[in-house]
Amino acid sequence: MTTTVPETTQVELAIGGMTCASCAARIEKRLNRLEGVSASVNYATEKARVIVEDGAPVSVPELVSVVEATGYTAREAPRVLPGGSPPATASATAPASGGPPGAAAGGGTPGAAGTEAEADDGLRSLRQRLVTAAVLSVPVILLAMVPAWQFTYWQWASLVLAAPVVTYAAWPFHRAAFLNARHGAATMDTLISVGTSAAFAWSVWALFLGTAGTPGMTHPFELTLARSDGSGNIYLEAAAGVTTFLLAGRYFETRSKRRAGAALRTLMELGAREVNVLREGREVRVPVGDLALGDRFVVRPGEKVATDGTVVEGSSAIDASMLTGESVPVEVTVGDTVTGATVNAGGRLVVEATRVGADTQLARIARLVEDAQNGKAAAQRLADRISGVFVPVVIVLALATLGFWLGNGAGWTAAFTAAVAVLIIACPCALGLATPTALMAGTGRGAQLGILIKGPEVLETTRRVDTVVLDKTGTITTGRMSLLALHTTPDTDEDEVLRLAGALEHASEHPVARAVAEAARTRHGDLPEVEDFGNLPGLGVQGVVDGHAVLAGRERLLADWAIELPEDLARAKAAAETAGRTAITVAWDGRARAVLEIADAVKDTSAQAIARLRALGLTPILLTGDNAAVARTVAREVGIDPEHVIAEVMPQDKADVVKRLQAEGRSVAMAGDGVNDAAALAQADLGLAMGTGTDAAIEAADLTLVAGDLNAAADAIRLARATLSTIKANLFWAFAYNVAALPLAATGLLNPMIAGAAMALSSVFVITNSLRLRRFTPLPTTA
Repeated sequence: MTTTVPETTQVELAIGGMTCASCAARIEKRLNRLEGVSASVNYATEKARVIVEDGAPVSVPELVSVVEATGYTAREAPRVLPGGSPPATASATAPASGGPPGAAAGGGTPGAAGTEAEADDGLRSLRQRLVTAAVLSVPVILLAMVPAWQFTYWQWASLVLAAPVVTYAAWPFHRAAFLNARHGAATMDTLISVGTSAAFAWSVWALFLGTAGTPGMTHPFELTLARSDGSGNIYLEAAAGVTTFLLAGRYFETRSKRRAGAALRTLMELGAREVNVLREGREVRVPVGDLALGDRFVVRPGEKVATDGTVVEGSSAIDASMLTGESVPVEVTVGDTVTGATVNAGGRLVVEATRVGADTQLARIARLVEDAQNGKAAAQRLADRISGVFVPVVIVLALATLGFWLGNGAGWTAAFTAAVAVLIIACPCALGLATPTALMAGTGRGAQLGILIKGPEVLETTRRVDTVVLDKTGTITTGRMSLLALHTTPDTDEDEVLRLAGALEHASEHPVARAVAEAARTRHGDLPEVEDFGNLPGLGVQGVVDGHAVLAGRERLLADWAIELPEDLARAKAAAETAGRTAITVAWDGRARAVLEIADAVKDTSAQAIARLRALGLTPILLTGDNAAVARTVAREVGIDPEHVIAEVMPQDKADVVKRLQAEGRSVAMAGDGVNDAAALAQADLGLAMGTGTDAAIEAADLTLVAGDLNAAADAIRLARATLSTIKANLFWAFAYNVAALPLAATGLLNPMIAGAAMALSSVFVITNSLRLRRFTPLPTTA
């Protein structure tokens, strides 16, 4: 029985065995040949997204078999639900996931944990191969390059050490080269496999059948151009060294890719795992996955809301900043809606579940992140693009060299020497160092400066970026409510206002109250005790402090006590609200005394950072879930043009805004710190996450700014561009070395010492060029 994909359906396959971007292109091409199938394969995330048209006779097993016939592994990728649980897997004959994403997974797919375990095993295997290659290659290279250390049987010791490197450690390259050959393609893996195999095979021939195995044989240090029959030449150091260098690059790249799916897992872990459900009048603690529509559950102060729902009892302030970007906690009472994963900052609530599982807002955000990651085009590595032409040319040149010398009566030994020399000199020693050394130097320097770069694909986008979309809360601003201004009546002392209001607000759990209390503690230290404290939901707080009956909250609270605001305080309150700030009125002993302005403060360095981003050729755009008044005030303060302010957007809208800008032909960088930014960070060409933000944002981004200072964004882009330029320069000179040396090899004039010296000099140049990145200096910051 086959599993026919119903209607127009999206199926995601986890692909294994890809080694380069051309592998992804090959799988995509084969899948798109199927009737009614549109496929997109992402090398970075190792996933294929397949859309099947209505009525197309295509089954999930058939999709898997097509990928396997291409030479790779495939399985249907499971969706993960909030709380960290994978969806239930279906049998092999169950319909493929045609309902809401996350509702089911067909094809007998193992859970997410199994997929992650396999990825970990693959990374562990690659690490073992790298360690093996590094330990065994170092003595081989040293013996070959230092004649004084070449003892009597050094060449045989080198063979014993190099054999596991060229066979076991280099197996991923050989396997990939074989798969490429089956499909008539050539990539860097082909070049590596052919070059290292040729160097090793010729060395074995020279040792066993030539003169290289003679006891006491040495490679003298002489740089002469002369023809040789090759019987005394071995190239074991080239085979072992190239394998080690390229395994190092492959390992770091794979480790970076392994983290690509962490954003989704982090998002799912944000949700509550257990919840107190009301059953027959009693609270029962159950897993969130057991919640059903219509269930009523309790949310105490400090707890996360378990799922989307409607408040049926109680009132409180809900901190929804991580989902909505709104800096001010939202007051909720009976009849208001709340969102799963937001935090109850105030009183006890009873909520009736209106959306559960894959239908919640958190699950939708997770899908947006996953969609954006999978839809991001994988960067085609420059080395692979060049290799697609370079490898066939080298192989043809080697065959032509063999034929030429045979045709001119040079003999089989001399002809093979020249032909194999062509393959050996083409083996990319410096090429193996070109990307890893620049990446290690650039990322190492970035780490010292608090800039974390995820991988080589990130660098290619930095040169093209022309627009930077900036989240407000936590990126441009501190992300915390602060006391920004204090207005008093002429006969009232500011210190007295802060002391009394701070003491009263200190007894409240509300985030706005905490801002007042923190400012008071900063100025006065210990605060007086409060008597007869009362929290009035939606209005404010009241109590007795040092014998004064104190009120703090909305103007309506004062009106309930028949207290009117003086004209000057009323004007200050109106101006604060126009600017999008929260205005707290304070009164005691029957008179209004002050108005406090509370808001999310702009970071001291934000204006300077935005000026620097402009200097790099980027257009700054402010994108926030906060209200328009707040957004315009912040934009004005940091120097963003009013027409570039987009406010009051939900998470899905943020990703859509980035898509719209990309559709206009812009290359977009996105800087943010919250869960609500994760989808947009993943969708952007370049994602910049504040290190002080949520794990979901950090995992979805390409660059992380550890200190949370937006000034580092300009430095990050400068460093990434410098690293990319270094990589391109390294690749150019590495290939130039190969191209320049090929004619010498083809004419039979390249002896082992010249080849070794040329490789060493080329490698030294690449390393030295890369190390220049360690001198990268950030621009000075002034507050």
